[in-house]
Amino acid sequence: MSRDPRLLLSRSWTTRAQRPGERDDAYVFTTRDSFESHRESGGFLEWTEFLGNYYGTPVPDLSAGHDIVLEIEVDGAQQVKVRHPESVLIFILPPSRDEQRRRLVGRGDPDHKVQERLRKAEDEEPIGLALADATVVNDDLPRTVDELVSLIDGFRAR
Repeated sequence: MSRDPRLLLSRSWTTRAQRPGERDDAYVFTTRDSFESHRESGGFLEWTEFLGNYYGTPVPDLSAGHDIVLEIEVDGAQQVKVRHPESVLIFILPPSRDEQRRRLVGRGDPDHKVQERLRKAEDEEPIGLALADATVVNDDLPRTVDELVSLIDGFRAR
């Protein structure tokens, strides 16, 4: 985000509990009732229930002239592509399931959630690969960021 001032990161809502050490602005942490009310009033571009919690992207303000970046899972990406066929979907993969497991454990997810997320990743990966306009393997963060910036520039040029 810091490398491209034309990008604006959307802040998702979630009903899951905030992880220890997680930044307060990582999500809008909310209750199920509040989330459902916002959803019923048309306040989300996309939303899903994932591992027992709701996650959703608020309808963005497109008048700002930015390209909106969404960090979403496959179900949400499918919803966005239906509503906005012009959207660009970049599927970011871990270098391996072992590395994905290490990252999930490292951020403080309990073991049962790690297992659930890994199972979900196995199910979603073929769908994400088919849906994506581009794919990036996040095996080296600086190189991954360079690749994402290059891809975004390329899609803009089209």
